[in-house]
Amino acid sequence: MKNVFEQYESNVRSYCRKWPTVFSKAKGSMIVDENGESYIDFFDGAGALNYGHNNDFIKERLIKYIESDGIVHSLDMYASAKKEFLSYFEKEFLIPRGYDYKVMFSGPTGTNAVEMALKLARKNKKRNNVFALMGAFHGMTLGTLALTTEKAAREGAGVTLENVTHIAPPYYMNHSFDTLGYLKEILEDDHSGIDKPAAIILETVQAEGGIYPFSVDFLKGLRNLCDQYDILMIVDDIQVGCGRTGHFFSFERAGIVPDMVVLSKSIGGYGLPLAMVLIKPELDIFHPGEHNGTFRGFQLSMVTAKAGLEFFQENKMDQEVKRKEKIIYNYLNKEIKPLLKKDMEIRGIGMIWGIDFKSGKLSRAVLDECFKNHLIIELAGRDDAVLKIMPALTIDDELLLKGLEIIKNQIKKVL
Repeated sequence: MKNVFEQYESNVRSYCRKWPTVFSKAKGSMIVDENGESYIDFFDGAGALNYGHNNDFIKERLIKYIESDGIVHSLDMYASAKKEFLSYFEKEFLIPRGYDYKVMFSGPTGTNAVEMALKLARKNKKRNNVFALMGAFHGMTLGTLALTTEKAAREGAGVTLENVTHIAPPYYMNHSFDTLGYLKEILEDDHSGIDKPAAIILETVQAEGGIYPFSVDFLKGLRNLCDQYDILMIVDDIQVGCGRTGHFFSFERAGIVPDMVVLSKSIGGYGLPLAMVLIKPELDIFHPGEHNGTFRGFQLSMVTAKAGLEFFQENKMDQEVKRKEKIIYNYLNKEIKPLLKKDMEIRGIGMIWGIDFKSGKLSRAVLDECFKNHLIIELAGRDDAVLKIMPALTIDDELLLKGLEIIKNQIKKVL
């Protein structure tokens, strides 16, 4: 007999197929199902729950705001919650880093914010083409899907995906492809057949692409190339921003300043939807209402976003991530790497890591065994061959090590 989800919900559902139980409660890094079974969460809401489930500090602010009958929905009208968020973000996160950005709020999804950035880049440069990297994931609407390279996702579009040129990243061709050199060649060559782009968009760590952190030298070189050829640099920090790499912004480690930064997921603090684009002031040329969305003024997200930023500062989350990075790195290399075959790889940075089994069948087998042993974990990369380790930044050391031990034991079993 079908359950209510199988009977009434569309076949498009996906995550539930990997973790077939009905979840009812969550706290910190634990999720509980309707049967009272508890699971360690190494999925983290696909990066939307950096501060854990139902974070007490953030929850208190949200409840107080709701009880005060504060504005919930306001489109882009002026509202006190948005004023407080913008003021705090500017004072505590942008000015200290020397960033001069204006903030554009889109509809509250990452893909909408990327669409906004694309439109603004093309409007500024009066060019249609955009460069993206192979392995990229930037969203599932038509503009962002054109950037995304996953074959199965692209086939769902139903139309031709245009105005994007995909460039091989440095890890192609046995990890030795000269991406920057290739970019210079096609930009200089009047017979390359590739139109000069308005922008280059990238994740500094390809997450859905298989956990590939780009080097500081590559990021610096790409910034210089964009300056040299009058191309806007857009960093998609939707999944790996908000502290995930050990810095609030993932590009800080390279000392670069993008022209645009796209934020969503954990910028909302509590798992509530929020998305925005940071832009250099000279790029702010949209006419009023030229890009909009009914829920771009969801004030509950502004409340939890500000609380999340305060939590980040008060708990020095950047330092905490760097400390836990060492725990994860040491465990993966000492306990798990010896179990892997020679061609398998471990990659990562901060608190996003991947174990590349080079086989989707093997990675799925490990995932299934992890679920049976009460660990929620996701896959990524080509053929879904990479086991993706992405716990909340707030997970305690004991639970983190317990989750890693479950992975170790299931790899032993599968391999």
